[in-house]
Amino acid sequence: MDKILEAVVMSSYPNNVKQGLVRRVIEAAKQPMDSEQCWSMLELSTKLFLTGDTKYKREIGKEVLEVYGHYHPEEFEEFFNVRFLLSLLQEGYGPLGKRSHYVLDYIQLGLQFVLESPSANSIFNLLKIEVLRKVCERPSPKQCAKISKLLTQHPQCIPTGKHQILFCQQLIRCIGQFQCVSEGEEDIMEFLEQVNKVSGLLQRIWRTQTSAILPSLKELFSIISSTEEQEAPSNALASVVQFVPLELMDGVIRNLTNDDSITDVQMMTAISRMIDWVSWPLGKNIDKWIIALLKGLAAVKKFSILIEVTLSKIEKVFSKLLYPIVREGALSVLQYMLLSFQHSHEAFHLLLPHIPRLVASLKKEDSNSATSSLEQLAELIHCMFFRFSGFPDLYEPVLEAVKALPIPNEDRIKHLLGQNAWTSQKNELACFYPRLASKSETGKIGLINLGNTCYMNSIIQSLFMASDFRHSVLNLAEGNSQPLMTKLQWLFAFLEHSQRPAISPESFLSASWPPWFTPGAQQDCSEYLKYLLDRLHEEEKTGKRIYQKLKESSFMSQAMEQHYLNKTLIEKMFGGKMMTKIRCLKCLNVSSREEAFTDLSLAFPPPDRHVLSTGSAPVLPVEEIGPQFIEPPGTPSQITGSPWIRRKPHVSGDRAANIVPVETLGFQEPGNQATPLNSNAVGMDSTKDPLLAFGEQTCSPKDSRSVPDLINYFLSPEKLTAENKYHCEKCASLQDAEKVAELTEGPHYLILTLLRFSFDPRTMRRKKILDNVSIPLVLKLPVLVAPEDSEDVWQRRKDRAAPSSSFVSIIYDLCSVVVHSGISSESGHYYCYSRECSDTVTHGQPRDGTLKPTSDKQLDFEIQWYLFNDTRVSFSSFESVSNVTSFFPKDTAYVLFYRQRPGRQSCPMHKAGAESSRPHGEPSLNKDLMEAISKDNLLYLQEQEKEARNRAAYISALPKSPLWWRDFDRDKDDDSSSGGCSPAAGGGGSGSFHGLVF
Repeated sequence: MDKILEAVVMSSYPNNVKQGLVRRVIEAAKQPMDSEQCWSMLELSTKLFLTGDTKYKREIGKEVLEVYGHYHPEEFEEFFNVRFLLSLLQEGYGPLGKRSHYVLDYIQLGLQFVLESPSANSIFNLLKIEVLRKVCERPSPKQCAKISKLLTQHPQCIPTGKHQILFCQQLIRCIGQFQCVSEGEEDIMEFLEQVNKVSGLLQRIWRTQTSAILPSLKELFSIISSTEEQEAPSNALASVVQFVPLELMDGVIRNLTNDDSITDVQMMTAISRMIDWVSWPLGKNIDKWIIALLKGLAAVKKFSILIEVTLSKIEKVFSKLLYPIVREGALSVLQYMLLSFQHSHEAFHLLLPHIPRLVASLKKEDSNSATSSLEQLAELIHCMFFRFSGFPDLYEPVLEAVKALPIPNEDRIKHLLGQNAWTSQKNELACFYPRLASKSETGKIGLINLGNTCYMNSIIQSLFMASDFRHSVLNLAEGNSQPLMTKLQWLFAFLEHSQRPAISPESFLSASWPPWFTPGAQQDCSEYLKYLLDRLHEEEKTGKRIYQKLKESSFMSQAMEQHYLNKTLIEKMFGGKMMTKIRCLKCLNVSSREEAFTDLSLAFPPPDRHVLSTGSAPVLPVEEIGPQFIEPPGTPSQITGSPWIRRKPHVSGDRAANIVPVETLGFQEPGNQATPLNSNAVGMDSTKDPLLAFGEQTCSPKDSRSVPDLINYFLSPEKLTAENKYHCEKCASLQDAEKVAELTEGPHYLILTLLRFSFDPRTMRRKKILDNVSIPLVLKLPVLVAPEDSEDVWQRRKDRAAPSSSFVSIIYDLCSVVVHSGISSESGHYYCYSRECSDTVTHGQPRDGTLKPTSDKQLDFEIQWYLFNDTRVSFSSFESVSNVTSFFPKDTAYVLFYRQRPGRQSCPMHKAGAESSRPHGEPSLNKDLMEAISKDNLLYLQEQEKEARNRAAYISALPKSPLWWRDFDRDKDDDSSSGGCSPAAGGGGSGSFHGLVF
């Protein structure tokens, strides 16, 4: 039968004769027949459908396939198998160079007959993979439309999971390359239909899987913001945006305009291409997205982008008013562009030559759309006349063209201008006149984000604001054999003396980059800080080893020898010591080990562990500032040195209650009542320090955590039982034991890392603990001191014998808080709050130990806080630091910097270190560094002057405003501005008007 059918189709008979013969063959096919005959007919019909050189042959092939699908389903299913489909999709059908274009149509035809077959799922899974591969190969609009038609009819074949997001992104990439190859009306309509099918598939996917929308939009923005493509992406991308729910608009625009990783050039490229989308004839809500992005850029003061985009695109937008199909959207965009561009007449003047011709064209059209657009255009023109008066010669032809149209009243004009201006503050646009921009009003300098490097920027700014450390770094001598410290010195010097609003830390990043970090990926700022401090410490130690060799050669002076014998700068500034004691509960033997640390990593207590309360088991009270000491419960063991330190993990076992609590000083959030930490505390005389007059308070409500809670948990005893038993050397076996950590030397700068990231074995990922932790402005930390350090104190306390060791309270002032915004350590954003911590006491202390402030302005709660967010630096407050997590739950304090307050209770080593690092006046920089800063400041000045000259071609002074304008303008300086017309004021031409939409 297949031979008969092939002979009939290939014969030269007239089509009506052929049709009758074919009909007989098809009717015969409805009868039962053997499997071999079915296969032969299916192979022939497949050949006709896929390679038929006429529409007639393909139609016959289709009819035969449908008959065999209906009447011989088992044979059809056996023929239409996964292996055959894979061959069709990957190798094609037909001779090389003439592969069939109808493979997707063939598969769509055959799928309807195997939907209920056992092999259906295998076919669906194959197609999920193959359609993704096809889309990645960037098929033509016609082939993309066929894929979309197939998946729309058979949604079981749409890729799922991560592949679905990738499929959407690649489909958008395809649309970005669509081009209409012909200018014929039929071809254009066919092209539009193909685009609508593809974008309609995206809409279908987004409706069922909303999580795919934002990744798709991110890919879309990546396409339109690319500056590397030689050919601009297709305006067909407008069809994608029309299906994005408008309720997502605010969030999407906010994320885009606040993303520091997007350069101004990329943003300008993206918005320019979006404005071109007003040409797309069938798009909905395109104008809303364009206007929303323009408003978003104005909100973050990206005025340079808005100015350049407006001047380069406004004529093109204006030209689209000629075409009724895109007129409404184009007019909306034009209205916003003109009404927001109020600092200069330049944009309006570019349109002046075109307005009379457009008005004449709209009057001639005589449609409802044209009439409505004329009235809105006239209102817009009168607003511009009102805003930019003083150009009668230029305005006369335009005024003549619109004289018959309604004129809005002054209140309406002021309303339109008032609600659309980029900013109500004219001084914010000052840098776009021929005048130089300057750095932040705070006087501080930002750091440029080099691609997810906010973790480094936050740490650098925190270290810079640690004034004692900064002064020590800036005072380093030349030739110190510390290359990384030298780079840090240069970075600090530029942050101190540069005239730029922000500088690039690229050189320091490359030098301090941990080798295991992935370039461009978000990293853990705490991990970076530890690596940086360790590198700086080891680098200086290497210099000391070199000194030892030089000493052996006797080439070094005694002064230089004394210099090298001191601790490293990192040890002086951030180094502390802690003693870990383990007591065997059987033989009561105690072993101890002293360890150095540069930060304390604070774990969160288990949820069932309550914070310390005043009515709990006995505690050792830590005294207020002063020389009082508390006797410890037991005799300390012999101290031994050790290079290692261990972080305290989350512990589920019980802990003993005998702890030395951490106290907080100063005021906290409003509403928290002042309560003493414990009822046994003595000597609570807050009049000694005005700061303490606010009362000693808890940090937070009972059900929330505070920094002292975490420190107390860190220092509290831990039971070592069950699988965690301790091997006692004396018992020579595993025994139950108790471990406790005690601070023996408080660092000058105390760094606290809140261990917010923990591994979740269920998801196999690190999760973030989002608990709000209140942060005290002032902290009292218990430190165990040796007998010789407190001998003079015990002699004054004649009522008790001096013990072998004692605890002393060290006061710490909060100086920096690094905040992580996000829910994962692998993502999110870092920024920091910082302030310059200054001493609240004079260097010479009275003999009675009381504290006296040097000035009311030096009180901790009055010191100015700053917010460092990459390039942006702004004024802030401790209230903002305290409430950040309350307002933004994903923004949580992560790394804290406290500075030790000088006083009698301070560690002697750190008192000396603080004194040595506190220079008289500003640190003097070495000659090379001073020259480099001066040279860069001069270069920046030249850059600003060049930019001002480039802008001067189209930015001129505001024209003089009439007296009746002042009430709205509210700018007295305008009285002295002179009217005039720039050389380009009437520029533009008819070249932007064309007869085609595309």
